[in-house]
Amino acid sequence: MTDASATAPRRPGEHVLTALGLGAPAPDPADASPHRFPDGGRWRTEIPSCEGPEALAVVLEESARLDVPVHRISQGSGVWMLTDAEITEMVRATAERNIELCLFTGPRGTWDTGASVRTDSHGAGLRARGHDAVAGCVEDAVRATELGVKCLLVADEGVLWTLHRARTAGLIPADTTLKVSALIGPVNPASFAVVEQLGADSVNVPSDLTLAHLTEIRRVSAAPLDMYIEAPDDLGGYVRMYEVAELIRRGAPLYLKFGLSKAPGIYPYGRHLREVTLATARERVRRGRLVLDLLERHGAAGDMDPLGSRLPGPLRRFAAPA
Repeated sequence: MTDASATAPRRPGEHVLTALGLGAPAPDPADASPHRFPDGGRWRTEIPSCEGPEALAVVLEESARLDVPVHRISQGSGVWMLTDAEITEMVRATAERNIELCLFTGPRGTWDTGASVRTDSHGAGLRARGHDAVAGCVEDAVRATELGVKCLLVADEGVLWTLHRARTAGLIPADTTLKVSALIGPVNPASFAVVEQLGADSVNVPSDLTLAHLTEIRRVSAAPLDMYIEAPDDLGGYVRMYEVAELIRRGAPLYLKFGLSKAPGIYPYGRHLREVTLATARERVRRGRLVLDLLERHGAAGDMDPLGSRLPGPLRRFAAPA
């Protein structure tokens, strides 16, 4: 990647539109996020839906070939869909490259026996139904962290608070990071502040939030945002590549998440989905290269956080009950 930090960022089509008298007003400095990651960067990268060691190998190979820097690799099927040997292999491969590995925790509503999630209202969505589902998520968290996983993906506020209390009490490692799924992502500043206080270290907000919504969130919280630059179809299928520079300006600290639209669902993954999983893993990395190329062309590729950075910095938390 080229260093674009010395180049004044420009907007898409700016020169031509200005020459035609159609230029946009200058960005409002008040809209810019004042926050950064602890190491000083404004953005990191994430490759999602990496469902096992074979898909991980494809992502690592392709990211090296296309020179796509990767801070985090995440999985969506869940800890319980991987063997100990598979988890250990993924931990080793990511640790060798100083990449954070994030695995999804436990049972969730879409795979449960509850019927309400399949109604038009979608019921409680992916949340953990009942004590046993929470217990399954906790079991996954303990097993994963004992095998060396340092980041856990959660889709339930109660599970989030429980795991935050567990790390505070030393029941799982204190440096475990907790990432909130896009499927329960908050859509306003008040709810974003709540999930931060419940223990979130990064929050995947829905990809249809406007730039103004990001500014509103940044006025109440410095917790890292995760955002699909291209969202899967079940999350809207949005492709927001031309907005990336402004998403960073408004939303920093921000994980640029390289998803893929027009692709079949692969959760829960098994070898019957092998070919599509490997093909889509490879294409997600390519999409990342397209986004990084666009940032470079617009003079906005500076301020990437150093590779290997994973912690969120100081965040606000609710006090745990005595």
